[in-house]
Amino acid sequence: MKTTWNFGLLNTSEDQLKIVEEKNVAFATKWKDRDDYLSDAKFLREALLEFDDLQRNYGTTGDLGYYWGLRKSQDQSDPAIQAQNNKLEEFSVKLYNQNQFFLLKLAKVSIDKQKEFLDHPELVNFRHFLEHLFAIGKFTLSDLEEKILNLKNNSAHSGWVRMTSQFLSEEKVGSRTLEEYLSDLQLPDAKVREVAGLAISEIMNRNVKIAEHELNAILYDKKVNDNLRGVVRPDLMRHLADDIDSEIVDAMVEVVSSKFSLAHKFYETKAKILGLPKLKYWDRSAPIENTQVDYDFEKSVNLVANVFGNLDPEFQKIFMGFVNNGQIDVYPKLGKRGGAYCAIERPTQPTYILLNHTNHLRDVLTLAHEAGHGINNELMKSQKYALNFGSPLSTAEVASTFMEDFVLQRLPKDKSLIMKKLDDDISTIFRQVAAYKFEQELHQLFRRKNYLSKEEIGEIFQKHMASYMGDFVEQNDGAQNWWVYWSHFRNFFYVYSYASGLLISKALQSKVKQDPKFIKEVKWFLAQGSSDSPKNLFLSLGIDITDQDFWLSGISEVEKLFEEVSLLV
Repeated sequence: MKTTWNFGLLNTSEDQLKIVEEKNVAFATKWKDRDDYLSDAKFLREALLEFDDLQRNYGTTGDLGYYWGLRKSQDQSDPAIQAQNNKLEEFSVKLYNQNQFFLLKLAKVSIDKQKEFLDHPELVNFRHFLEHLFAIGKFTLSDLEEKILNLKNNSAHSGWVRMTSQFLSEEKVGSRTLEEYLSDLQLPDAKVREVAGLAISEIMNRNVKIAEHELNAILYDKKVNDNLRGVVRPDLMRHLADDIDSEIVDAMVEVVSSKFSLAHKFYETKAKILGLPKLKYWDRSAPIENTQVDYDFEKSVNLVANVFGNLDPEFQKIFMGFVNNGQIDVYPKLGKRGGAYCAIERPTQPTYILLNHTNHLRDVLTLAHEAGHGINNELMKSQKYALNFGSPLSTAEVASTFMEDFVLQRLPKDKSLIMKKLDDDISTIFRQVAAYKFEQELHQLFRRKNYLSKEEIGEIFQKHMASYMGDFVEQNDGAQNWWVYWSHFRNFFYVYSYASGLLISKALQSKVKQDPKFIKEVKWFLAQGSSDSPKNLFLSLGIDITDQDFWLSGISEVEKLFEEVSLLV
């Protein structure tokens, strides 16, 4: 069983860059001085097919950019790897800027021409791609201005984020890394959790001043970009990119916020079960019994594979391909990026999954979660056109949480397991919405003041964490700085998708439980990629995500589970 990435699945030769450059230059040369594709559907189809081929087979770095990005995750402290990434990012931006004229000009065609293209039978396979492009086009700038924004991204955003991430990856207290201490928070021994919590706070305190400057720099960069685009609402560009209406996100956030009392009751119950007057900040994910079943990677793989196979044989086949082909990097090490993710750039590339597996129950669920993303990737490869490949963020978390929940449901049913499931649901829904509201206030306050101290950032963060945790979780000294390691805050307004994804996946789970044959409909949905809007795709499954009652129905599933554990206390 392979436990490190097999890069033999990729073309890592630098020779490919010459071909990639030639293909990109050829496209630019053919279309940059032409306007016929902006007025004639026949020529637009020709251009879109060629652009689609470019995205499918070449991108802007071939396989090489993907490869070195993955290598960076394995060792963030190696300057040679960073140098390669910087070199390829510069190469990529150059080619992207060269061809961005195509989408920019297309996005700015007249409203009448947009309607004509959207209704034209020649363009039916690209209808939603164009629909989404026209929506974003309202906020795009000129070709030259967009090139400047692309070129400054590394120094104004990405470089700052990489700096903080690298510093954290190299941090140790004693002989243990940050990732190991974060993993210790899942252990039953309260003393071990306290040592871990204090160590995490120490690491955060050592890095908070640096993170203050980093966060202010990228907040300022976003403010400048939004002002140039005429964007008033800081999270609007996220919603546009995710192909979801702001009103839908607002409805979800409002409904979840109105139910924070459920999270309060959960933590009160957990404190009671643990025999504590209150939970320490780092006790929120503590197991309720003094037993800990180890789930080594092999055992975790067998469990996940079995669950996936019972759902659908193709799910199991795809997953075991990841395991056997070396598409999963399993164990933590110094310098490796923390957390977990699932990666793919183009439909012609393999999926790769990064884990930091430490043999705990949480790691089994993380494996299922990231494998869910991977299965989603592989199913989307059935899309004929690369422009329809990829899930918008608003739907990307549905597959992952769907698979994760089914794995959790397969474990033996007892009070400990139910509490663990509630732990995950409370964090995924309520904590992430609180985090989203933290981001909203953070951006708004920054735009009024133009700089926020670490104390101000910590105060806002702690306020929103306390709002969902309630009175039975202490906001211990140092916890106000735990935003420092939360990488999602640098990928602005990302976190809402965890809540929406889980609530939507609960609806799909319910349908599969009622009728196992419904898994075929789930597979259909996962294969659709970005071929239509999330709203329309879900409507095809009988789910209306514009209705507040839908979000309430998802929360009601969590309430039922809480009632179940309340009877056992």
